[in-house]
Amino acid sequence: MTIDLTGGLDEDWEFVFPRQPDDPEARESVNAWIWDDSGTFGLPRIGVEAVADQWDTHDIQVNLGFADGRVYNVFGPGPVHDPAGPDGRARVLGAGPLSFELVEPYRHLRLRLDGTAVATTSEAQINGWTPWSGGEQVPIRAEIDLHPAAPPWENGSTSDEARHILATQEEGDLIGYPWRFEQLCRASGTITIGDETHQINGGADRIRRQGIRRLAKFWGHVWQAALFPSGRGFGFQVYPPRADGKTTYNEGYVVDGGELIPARVVRAPWLRTLQASGQDVTVVLETAKGTIEVAGETVLSTFMVMPPEVGGGMQLQQGLARYTWDGESAIGMIERSSTPDQMA
Repeated sequence: MTIDLTGGLDEDWEFVFPRQPDDPEARESVNAWIWDDSGTFGLPRIGVEAVADQWDTHDIQVNLGFADGRVYNVFGPGPVHDPAGPDGRARVLGAGPLSFELVEPYRHLRLRLDGTAVATTSEAQINGWTPWSGGEQVPIRAEIDLHPAAPPWENGSTSDEARHILATQEEGDLIGYPWRFEQLCRASGTITIGDETHQINGGADRIRRQGIRRLAKFWGHVWQAALFPSGRGFGFQVYPPRADGKTTYNEGYVVDGGELIPARVVRAPWLRTLQASGQDVTVVLETAKGTIEVAGETVLSTFMVMPPEVGGGMQLQQGLARYTWDGESAIGMIERSSTPDQMA
């Protein structure tokens, strides 16, 4: 079976900005959720965020989590890397200890990390620990290759309703519409934290975004994705109901037979309590072919619990879950957020 890994997207879209954009609000990002098939550890978000109005530095985030509750975090600005690859094209988005290199558009991405992480735990994060709280400094290194295994999902591409909402409502600003896609991948490599070296043999959901993105009016979301051993997969993003009664963003897909099939969420696992693992995160999706239930249970998590004066007290979970679909199981990603008034 031959899969069109470009999904019809232009290969030039994969290359990063070669220089500082003229628009000070322009930004781009390369990031990923990466997991080992064991479910015992993974990177529930590692990425570089470049914003035009601070071009000497880019922001980085590294979350390394373990099922035993350990968390290692790298967070903050770092000096930018030269974007030029070996052929002179803008293939590299990097800052400080972290870089992503586009080896081949829609087929191969390589990340490298060599720096220092701050040690904490998921329980400490639930209780308010942030990257600015400090902690033990631990050397961290990684080299991981991502090989896409399904067509990319471009936000707004699966339905007229989703496209209209992203083009006319705040949800489009939040996501970075009109140019954002994500793609399920196989992942392999190594990561070393302190004196522990772990081999990664698993998967990833990698995200590519370029344009204008504004987060001021965020009111929560659920985002999940996974790639199964058979090649099937799913992914979606859904937002809570809007206060003004307008239809909110709800878009997703399933991968079956190498094809991306449009889907929307019928039942989502909204974030109501903070718990690192063992939470039911089952999702029900609806496609033109019928309803699909994917059972899910979190295996590890990282958290950011904002104080009321920052982001309105938004509570964010970035983690990994074990999903089961028609008897087939796989590890995948989950990100959820809620405002304090939505929490149980």
